[in-house]
Formats: sequence, structure tokens, C-alpha cells
Amino acid sequence: MELHCLIVDDSRRFLQAACRLLELQGVRVVGVANTGSEAGALVSALRPDVALVDIGLGAESGFDVADRLDGVPVIMISARDADDLVHLVEASRAIGFLSKSGLSGPAIRELLSAHRGT
Repeated sequence: MELHCLIVDDSRRFLQAACRLLELQGVRVVGVANTGSEAGALVSALRPDVALVDIGLGAESGFDVADRLDGVPVIMISARDADDLVHLVEASRAIGFLSKSGLSGPAIRELLSAHRGT
């Protein structure tokens, strides 16, 4: 089954690199957003299987954006180390966290599988 993904990040360079990487690993990136409002509109329009949301979105908190993305599992992403963020991620509605350096199709699938209990 093809996995459809939305990426929310304010770095154009990261978005381009992540899209290329994930597409090569069988994850179809159906949309990218730079802001929470863009992300909300795209979730409604595209109905992705998962949203990857950067914790730091310029003036916005990625956690606040994640709270507004109803109907889609959210994985928080960041260039920061997971140890610095574990409590924040656990307290959020996100199903997990991936560092940007550890982002991969298999890692996304593993978090989704654990979330769904399969």
C-alpha cells in the first residue's frame, strides 16, 4: 500500500531533500506546507495518511499546528535531538518523533504501525 504524506516545514531546502528521499523510499509526498494554515487546508483537501510537522515553524509552534490537524496521524520532526524533546512530544497529540537526520520511509511506517497496533 502506498503511503501518502504531508510535510510541514518552513525550510525550502529541507522540504526538497525530504521529498526526494521519501519518494525514493516509496512514500508519496502529496503536499508540502510552510505554515499551519496551509497545512490545515492541505490535510482537508488531500487527506494524507500521515503529516510530518517540524517542531519549530518560524513564529508558530509545530505542536500547536499538530493540535489543529484533526483526522491525520502526526509525527513531529526536528533537527534537534530527541532527548531534548521527548517530554514535549509525549505530551502532544503526535504519535512519535523523528529527527530530520533519521527521517526515512521505514521509520515513518514503523511509527504508524506501532500507532495502529499492527
